[in-house]
Amino acid sequence: MTPSIAGRSVHELPTPFAVLDDAALEHNLATMAAWCREHGVELQPHGKTTMAPALFRRQLAAGATGITAATPAQVRVMREHGVPSVQLANELAQPGEAAWVAGEVAGGGFGFRCWVDSPDGVEILQAAAAAGGAVVDVLLEVGSPGGRSGTRTKADRDAVRSAIDRAPNVRLTGVAGYEGSVAGDRTAPSLAAVRSYLETLRAAGEEVAGDVDGALVLSAGGSMFYDVVADVLTGGGARVIVRSGCYVTHDSGMFHRNSPLDGPDAPARLRAALTVWGTVVSAPELGRAFLDVGRRDASFDQGLPIPLAVLPRGSAEVVPLDGAEVTALNDQHAFVALPDGTALAVGDRVQLGISHPCTTFDKWRRIPLAGPDGVVTDVVETWF
Repeated sequence: MTPSIAGRSVHELPTPFAVLDDAALEHNLATMAAWCREHGVELQPHGKTTMAPALFRRQLAAGATGITAATPAQVRVMREHGVPSVQLANELAQPGEAAWVAGEVAGGGFGFRCWVDSPDGVEILQAAAAAGGAVVDVLLEVGSPGGRSGTRTKADRDAVRSAIDRAPNVRLTGVAGYEGSVAGDRTAPSLAAVRSYLETLRAAGEEVAGDVDGALVLSAGGSMFYDVVADVLTGGGARVIVRSGCYVTHDSGMFHRNSPLDGPDAPARLRAALTVWGTVVSAPELGRAFLDVGRRDASFDQGLPIPLAVLPRGSAEVVPLDGAEVTALNDQHAFVALPDGTALAVGDRVQLGISHPCTTFDKWRRIPLAGPDGVVTDVVETWF
């Protein structure tokens, strides 16, 4: 798929393909920017969701103050494509990559900070920064017992702070963490656990505030709990940075069910901007059909794709496909169960919503961007 498809209807494209709804993207960008302004937080969205420089540019233009990366390779892509400020939400533990970052920071015009959770990590960063003539900003990562990375106790945090005190080329700017490792839904027990973790993170910020020149940075917030982050972390004068990445396309599954900006009580509603289309290639039994969409094409780690609509063969009208369910995926097939009274015919084209955009984006190198009329206006490239 190349940019030459611009001007064609998406329904002329061979399936399977992923497609981005430009109007939904623009709505999501504006909705999240407004929410951040209203709640007094900055947004540095996680770039791993899309790894699409064209979308990074739109996020920055909508008010994001930087982009978050998960790996040094992602930092390199962001730097290559002109992202002015990057937060690496991990410890920079590779000496060669730390040396490259130090060189970029020393060259000027590049805002960078990474996380640290160990004296060893501080030592690696100090050696690279000193050799490169740079001072590298860091956030002390706060974890939780049994969770993901990050310091577990105050004694652990004190050990990292002592290592930073001994490292003249490493500058502490605040604390960070990821509350999504504590809970994975918005039930009352999960929200209570997230709040408790964030209160620990806030307390850790108060511990290190005296070590920080300028505004203390507190960074947390994936795509499920940024409202709790704003509630717990704002109000104390710190610079609060949330990192939601999935808001930009939202989805029809996990985040549709669990986003602070979806559901009947949400102050605004995000829209699913990323879908996958497939064609019915077999309908051998009553109540069952098979699409040419599989694990190679759509995410399945947080739920199977969701049938949304159908374009019957020979028709120009897309109609809802209610009650259908994807029950399994093979590499290149989706098993679709159909309710009584509903049938799909070979050649029909089916639109699938996805659950968890991160692991759909990484399956595609070029994704058509479509306007409200379904005509392709551009192609978004990914850099995984």
